[in-house]
Amino acid sequence: MRFLLINCLIFISSSVLAKTVTVDNVRIWAAPESTRVVFDISGPVKHKQFTLTGPNRTVIDIKNSRIGKINNQPKSQDKYLKGIRSATRDKNDLRIVLDLKKPIKYKIFQLQPNKRYGYRLVIDLFDTEIRQAKKEEPRKKIKKETQRPAKLRDVIIAIDAGHGGEDPGARGPSGIYEKDVVLKLAKNLAKGINKERGMRAILIRESDYYIKLRNRIEKAREHKADLFISIHADAFRDPRVSGSSVYVLSKKGASSEAAKWLAEKENSSDLVGGVSLEDKDDLVASVLLDLSQTASLEASIDAATHVIKGLRKVGKVHKRNVQSAQFAVLKSPDIPSILIETAFISNPSEEKKLADSNYRKKMSNAILYGLKGYFRDFAPEGTLISLRKHIIKRGETLSTIAQRYQISANKLREYNSLKGDLVRTGQTIVIPRNSSGT
Repeated sequence: MRFLLINCLIFISSSVLAKTVTVDNVRIWAAPESTRVVFDISGPVKHKQFTLTGPNRTVIDIKNSRIGKINNQPKSQDKYLKGIRSATRDKNDLRIVLDLKKPIKYKIFQLQPNKRYGYRLVIDLFDTEIRQAKKEEPRKKIKKETQRPAKLRDVIIAIDAGHGGEDPGARGPSGIYEKDVVLKLAKNLAKGINKERGMRAILIRESDYYIKLRNRIEKAREHKADLFISIHADAFRDPRVSGSSVYVLSKKGASSEAAKWLAEKENSSDLVGGVSLEDKDDLVASVLLDLSQTASLEASIDAATHVIKGLRKVGKVHKRNVQSAQFAVLKSPDIPSILIETAFISNPSEEKKLADSNYRKKMSNAILYGLKGYFRDFAPEGTLISLRKHIIKRGETLSTIAQRYQISANKLREYNSLKGDLVRTGQTIVIPRNSSGT
């Protein structure tokens, strides 16, 4: 009897372990620097993978599994993936082949079920040559500018549409996803910014794909952004809650980020405020990081305050003052960063507004109004926005103009390529906004 019971248990255990897992769906998310392929599976799987050349392909063998017809295939603009095919292997196993356009690196992992998806097998394809080239770029020495800049630059604003790809964010009562409305709003804002003289927008996410939170900051840094804006649509269990909010990084979040930077400074090629930390001792690195974080946080609060003023022109503001939180995308120590919760997508009325193109345009215009006010007051030196024009009136001299704007006469001469102090009535000269007397 005991022998029979043991055999039954072994048989049942073997049956459970041998249960066939089905691959129910395939989703592909192509981003500029990577492609993510997600296989929706009915349960956890055992798998192994390897790459082959001639032609280039990645092979994934999955134990005790089967798949139906693969309906999704990569689009022609996908930089890495050419196609996906599958076949039965050893009767019970499944072989999936990813045909590639070039040699790639990959990362494969399984995800547990969440509120929206079941089990998933995920493979990320990416090109390490690009990332390696960025890491190995020689650092340029920063020289102090002693003369008028050869070319005044635009203010650069990095706009990050939250979520994306298989991360949809919050979902409204009628089924609208946060990732979709914030991308449309981000594009509206970028379009408005690019129409302004002296301002240029960079979209961190340009279509429906996911970017890791740290990579969003890195992309903003690569473009030398003067301000980072992350756009979201809030959600709450009470559908009556409504209004906009603007966040900056909390002091606690800044402290934890500082500890991370200091711990990794020897292995990091990142810069803080244009200065490398890796060759500094702990005390100097800590002081430099603290100065950079303090300046960035103060600038973030100023920018957030101006944006809240703009949002009040559109509708209700949920939080009238600037809020603070430990959002990962706000943790750049050298780029002023704000996160805007444009509305509560969980509120039926506000979801309807977010779905309306006219309302999104009003919202983006309100944010732009706030940004223009911020850069009017705090434009970085060397940018077009940082300059003011002064038309010389009868009786004015270069010295009196310098005194009025609290700037040195030498600075005025440098910026306007003047050989002496002689100016004439009606002449227009440029006043650097953020300069001070020397």
